[in-house]
Amino acid sequence: MFDSTTGELLTGMSVRIEDETITAVVQGDLPDNGGASIALDGLTLLPGLIDAHVHVTAIVADFFKLSLMTQSLIAAHTETVLEAMLRRGYTTVRDAGGADSGLVQAIEQGHIVGPRLLIAGQAITQTGGHGDPRPPHFSHGGCICCGSAGLLGYVADGVPEVRRAVREQIRNGAHHIKVMAGGGISTPNDPLDGLQFSTEELGAIVEEADAARTYVMAHAYSPEAISRAVRAGVRSIEHGNLLDEQTAELMARYGVYLVPTLATYAALAERGSALGWAPAMLEKCAQVKDRGLEAIRIAQAAGVKIALGSDLLGDMHDLQCDELVLRQQVMSPAQVLRSATHVNAELIGASGRLGVIAEGACADLLVMDGDPLRDLRAFQHERNLRMVLKAGKPVVDRLTRAPA
Repeated sequence: MFDSTTGELLTGMSVRIEDETITAVVQGDLPDNGGASIALDGLTLLPGLIDAHVHVTAIVADFFKLSLMTQSLIAAHTETVLEAMLRRGYTTVRDAGGADSGLVQAIEQGHIVGPRLLIAGQAITQTGGHGDPRPPHFSHGGCICCGSAGLLGYVADGVPEVRRAVREQIRNGAHHIKVMAGGGISTPNDPLDGLQFSTEELGAIVEEADAARTYVMAHAYSPEAISRAVRAGVRSIEHGNLLDEQTAELMARYGVYLVPTLATYAALAERGSALGWAPAMLEKCAQVKDRGLEAIRIAQAAGVKIALGSDLLGDMHDLQCDELVLRQQVMSPAQVLRSATHVNAELIGASGRLGVIAEGACADLLVMDGDPLRDLRAFQHERNLRMVLKAGKPVVDRLTRAPA
C-alpha cells in the first residue's frame, strides 16, 4: 500500500471501505464483518490520483476555434474526456479554465462518468492577455464568441472590472479563481516575459477570492510575473518554467505551490505543427519546453511544494500519464506520486479526505500490477490498472471480473 504521506510502500495492510468512506486502515487482518473481501497479493494499492491543471472542455487545441463551437458539441466531447481521465486513475481534477458548474452537477448526479471536478469557470484575463482568444479587430462588445462554453477567458481591465469578474465566477459556481498573470504559448501576441494585470488588479483579484473563502491560481512563466503574483497572495503558480532561484525562495517563503505541466510542452512540440499552431506559438513552446525540468530542480532545492498538472488540449488528453513519467527525470517515483496525491490534495484544500489511504478519507483507490514505484511508465498502459474506485464504487474492474 502506498502511503502518500511518507512516500513509502507498506506491506501486510488491510483497508476497510463502507459506502464512500475508508473506515479502517490497519497492519494485519481486520475482523470479518460479513462484507466482500478482495485479496491484493502481488499488487499495489494507491490513492486515486489528482490532476491539478486540466482543461476538460478544451476539445481542440485552437482556443478561438473552440470559442466558436456549440455548447452541446463541447459538452458531448467533454464527457468522453472526463471518462477517459477517470479510467486512467485520476479520481479528482482541478480545471484551470473553461468548465462550468453544469459539468460538475452532471458528474455529481451521475449523468456523466468522470472524476470529481473542481472548476475555475473562466480565467480572468486582461484585454489582449493570455486567455483572450479574439483575433485582431474583434471588438470587446458583441464578440461572436461571447457566452460559448469553450471560451477560456473572461476579459477584465481595472480594479472594479476584475472584482466583478471574480464575483461572476463565484456566482457561477467556481471552486477557485484562475488569473493570467503573464504571457502564454497558446496565444500568439503576448510575450512569455510580459506582465499582465497591475499589482493593484492582482491584489483585488486575490482579495475577492479571499472574501469568497477560496484562492487564486496564477498562470505565469517569468520570474517577475511569478514574483508579482506571489506577493499579491496567490496560492499556486501554474507552469513556472522560467523560474529562477531567487523567485523560488520567495515562493517557499510565502508557501506558494508550483504546478509544473511538462506533458503539454512535450505533446505540443510533437504535434503543434500538425495542429496548425502559428510559428510564434511554436517558438514560445520551444523556449519553455526544456526549462520545465530545471524549474522543478530549482523549486525542490528551495523547498517549494511541487504539485502536479498536465494542461493537455484536444486529442493530446490521452497523454495525461506522460506527466508522471517525465517527472522521473528529476524526481523519484515516490515523490511524483506524492505530488499527484498528498500535495495536490493539500493544494485544493482536501487534506485527509483525498489523495490518501486513511481512516475517514474518501474511498478513491487504485489497484496496480506489481510495484509502480519502480517505474511510473506502468501508468501509461491502462491494462496495468486493475481496479479504479471513485467514492467506493468500481469504475474499472479487471480484478474481480473476467474480461468481456
